[in-house]
Amino acid sequence: MYSDHQESFGNYTAILREELVPAMGCTEPIAIAYAAAKAKELLGEEPRHITVDCSGNIIKNVKGVTVPNSGGQKGIAVAAVLGITGGDASKELEVIAGADDAARARCKELVDAGFCEVNHAEDVPNLYISAKIRGEAHSAEVVIEHHHTNIVRMTRDGVLVFSKEAEEAAAEAQAAANTADRNAMTLRGILDYANGVEISEVSEVLARQIRYNSAISQEGLDHVWGAQIGKTMLEIWGNNVKTRAIAKAAAGSDARMSGCALPVVINSGSGNQGITVSMPVLVYAREMELSEESLYRALIVSNLVSVYIKHFIGPLSAFCGAVSAACGAGAAITYMSGGDYRHIADTITNTLGNVGGIVCDGAKPSCAAKIASSVHAAILAHQMSMRDKHFNAGEGLVEADVEETIRNVGYIGKVGMKPTDHEILNVMIDKVDVNACL
Repeated sequence: MYSDHQESFGNYTAILREELVPAMGCTEPIAIAYAAAKAKELLGEEPRHITVDCSGNIIKNVKGVTVPNSGGQKGIAVAAVLGITGGDASKELEVIAGADDAARARCKELVDAGFCEVNHAEDVPNLYISAKIRGEAHSAEVVIEHHHTNIVRMTRDGVLVFSKEAEEAAAEAQAAANTADRNAMTLRGILDYANGVEISEVSEVLARQIRYNSAISQEGLDHVWGAQIGKTMLEIWGNNVKTRAIAKAAAGSDARMSGCALPVVINSGSGNQGITVSMPVLVYAREMELSEESLYRALIVSNLVSVYIKHFIGPLSAFCGAVSAACGAGAAITYMSGGDYRHIADTITNTLGNVGGIVCDGAKPSCAAKIASSVHAAILAHQMSMRDKHFNAGEGLVEADVEETIRNVGYIGKVGMKPTDHEILNVMIDKVDVNACL
């Protein structure tokens, strides 16, 4: 065992079940489609117009990504209108999985006609979506905050029909029973859990992650999606285990960022992070000819390390989530290689000390390249740690205790990069003249 103190296994199981859920396409446009579909459902008549107000981070993550199942259409208006023409709100993050040709054609027609107005909402949570829909006789609004399916308010004709605040007292007891405590996570606790949990407790969610994410990864390798980062790497760098691990992660993002309709099992609210924590681990496990149980235990390490690091950064930030996910994958590869707590901690530290500064400038095809860079850094970090090489305390953000290093990086991602996030958005929506600033 890695520690005499064992964290609550039930808490870690709950975290995995809450985090590893299916989603189709980039989660931000899907969240917009979900809000719009829910607003249409609430309206109860044929919509005439929709206004979507979004936080800067939502705009950043939807502007450049192809909306899945849309026939190649991009942008916030497309996501919202497709949620109306082809959405099923009951499916949440798979809301537009059933959109057909008629829905796609009607979506394009309505977007071209100016059916959807999009605004930048300021002084709101990082993840904020308001879908205001108007019909002939009625109006409705659905507001999502903090999490992609977390509806906090619904109104019809200006009358409040649902409010998280109003139901808070009743919900608290239920939340206490069902919502896992991420503040209780530690690296030692994660490793204790990975070693000791009864695999049947989580085998279903892990098997689904392998199945879904392998399928979209293969799709990215087999066909032309995005900038073809995964395919290019295999063609140029060869078929060794390191290249396969990086390429298969990148290929899943190639497909996903360019509108592939295949579902992904997410991590920390992100499909790209879900792909990054799973595909390199699967490739290395197969290369090592490990048992299914050993693979599952390694995936536990990868998923939970990623969630742990991302918890301190927050759901949306200027800090690229591929880095925290790659830390998880590197930690799991070290775990499968027989590394102990120190080796695994050093793998995380070495990764964060290398690529901790990658910025997120929205969801788009280049995310695949950022995944490739992050996984490459994590594999280097693993190879360093297994040779007892590591970055030392006092070097930049690195501390002697990996837990403190993780917190340092979390602070930079959540607080330090907040102004960076704001300026990235300003550049993306043409609110600044960068030449005038030089």
